[in-house]
Amino acid sequence: MKLKITAGPFTFDARLETELAPKTSAAFLQRLPFEGQIVHVRWSGEGVWIPLGDYDFGVTYENHTSHPAPGQFILYPGGISETEILLAYGGVDFASKVGQLAGNHFITVTSGLEHLPELGKMCLWKGAQPIRFELAA
Repeated sequence: MKLKITAGPFTFDARLETELAPKTSAAFLQRLPFEGQIVHVRWSGEGVWIPLGDYDFGVTYENHTSHPAPGQFILYPGGISETEILLAYGGVDFASKVGQLAGNHFITVTSGLEHLPELGKMCLWKGAQPIRFELAA
């Protein structure tokens, strides 16, 4: 299933990983279009995240990783830290102040990967940027 993601001034094509993370993908699909703000992770490396507090997607771990590759979105469903969606644009070792975390890899960026580092640096130096996920036309 194809998605369109608009983050800051950039637009990316992406794939919802319905086979690798079926429950997470289904929960996210129900919430489309999904909008938020991305900020730099700093703690985990080269990534941006959408802090979601105690938002409950109703999922547990599936297809989870602590080291998403550039262009991979992961959903941390909450627990010892707040719920969040993280996008890696470079090297990421997903963690929080309480230690190592793992999130469900559920979206993969398929075009525009070359703009991810610029988006990450924009969030780092200029602050939060809007992000919107929607089904591709």
